[in-house]
Amino acid sequence: MPRPSKLTDSQWFEIERRHLAGESIRSLARTFKVSHSTIVEKISDRLTGLRTVAKSLADAELAFVALPVSDQVAVRSLTDELKLISTHIASAGKYGSMTAHRLSALAYMQSAKLKATTGHAENAGALKNIMTMTKGANEAAVIGLNLLSTSKDLLPTKAPPPIGDVEIPTDPVEAARVYKELLG
Repeated sequence: MPRPSKLTDSQWFEIERRHLAGESIRSLARTFKVSHSTIVEKISDRLTGLRTVAKSLADAELAFVALPVSDQVAVRSLTDELKLISTHIASAGKYGSMTAHRLSALAYMQSAKLKATTGHAENAGALKNIMTMTKGANEAAVIGLNLLSTSKDLLPTKAPPPIGDVEIPTDPVEAARVYKELLG
């Protein structure tokens, strides 16, 4: 585990801001009493990304202002529409994932209630319901999974810490209580 930084997050932000404004890393290292290499290690990749984005924005802005006003209006309108579409697709992925999660939990609770013996006719209807909920959960998850697959480079590379094994009770009321607890 790396050693904690001597500087606060706001100090690092200030270093990045000042360096982007043109101040040298050596000058910043002296001011904040850290080594040149500490600053380079901490901010170089991030600043390279920021500079790339800033250059893209500046180029886009120059291209935008070179357009006739009527085209600027059309471009701004199209941009707003694309942002709305993006927001709606992200919402669909979010709600679809939530629905998939809930349907999977309901299917699991229903399967826990099934009789251990096989071949009973009453299990056939319950199994069909479980299958339907599972299929619905899988279909509801499609948009979210597609969004994740297209933006996998943006996802964290480290897995979150495990929550631990949770025993879901067979009693539906108790299972619902546990489920609500897990959802927070």
